[in-house]
Amino acid sequence: MSPRLQRVMLLAAFALIAASSGTSEQKYDVSGNDSFRIGTMMPTTSIAYIGTQRLTIDRNGPARRYTAEATYRRSDDSGKAVVHARFVQELNRAGDFEDRSDGDPDFLTILNQPFAIQLDPTTMHDLRTMHGSIPFQAQSPFGGATLRGFLRPERAGRVSGQDVVGVRFEARGPMSGPMPQHPEASIAGTIIMDGTAYYATHSALLLALNATLSISGSLIDRSDEVPVKIVYKRSIRANDAAENWSAALHRAD
Repeated sequence: MSPRLQRVMLLAAFALIAASSGTSEQKYDVSGNDSFRIGTMMPTTSIAYIGTQRLTIDRNGPARRYTAEATYRRSDDSGKAVVHARFVQELNRAGDFEDRSDGDPDFLTILNQPFAIQLDPTTMHDLRTMHGSIPFQAQSPFGGATLRGFLRPERAGRVSGQDVVGVRFEARGPMSGPMPQHPEASIAGTIIMDGTAYYATHSALLLALNATLSISGSLIDRSDEVPVKIVYKRSIRANDAAENWSAALHRAD
C-alpha cells in the first residue's frame, strides 16, 4: 500500500470516528517508583506504586473528553496507603488538548504523562513512517525550562491484543526551581526525560508507556547547598482483563 493511499485511509477512518458520539473505555495496569538521595551521607529513600486505572473517552463529534481514574497502593518507609487519582483532559474542536482537572499528585494516570493520549491521523502517519532521529523540544514539567532531544522509532508489536507502533524520546535541559513537593527548597541542575510510548495502529490511542525522569544537581535551602538526585519511573500498560484494584487493594490491607 502506498503511503499516500495509506494516509487517505487513515484520514477517512479518523473522519468517521470524529463524526461519531458515544463513550468508550480502556483499562490499564500502572506501576512506578520514586527515589530520592540528598547529600552524600544520607541513604536513598524510595516510594513504590502499583495499581490499575480506567480511561473513559466521551465523544461528541470532533470534541472528546478523556477521564482517567486510578486506584493504587503507595508504599514508603512510613507504610502503605490506598490512593485514588483522577485527571480530566479535553480535545477541543480546534484539535488542542486542554487539562480540565488534575487530581493526580503522583503522576500515575495515563493523561498526566509526557505523551499525548491520542494522535491525529497526520501525526500517526508520520510515526509509522519515521526513520532515524528527529530533533524536538518540549517544556520541562519542573521549572518550565526548554528540554531538547530526539525522537526515534521503536519496533512495532502488540499490546493487549492490539497492533501498536512505538516511539522513543530522550531530552534534557536545565533544572532551576523549587524541589517537587518541597517548595521551600530549590534545585539547580539538570533534568533528563527518557521514555517509550506505544500507540494502537487502528485508533492511535496510547496503550503503553515507560517513562523515566531524572533530576540531578544541588539542593539549596537557605544557606546550605548539598547534592541531590531524584528519579521518577512510570510504567503503564493496557490490560482489558485488569482486576478491580479498588476492592483488591483494600482487601490486602
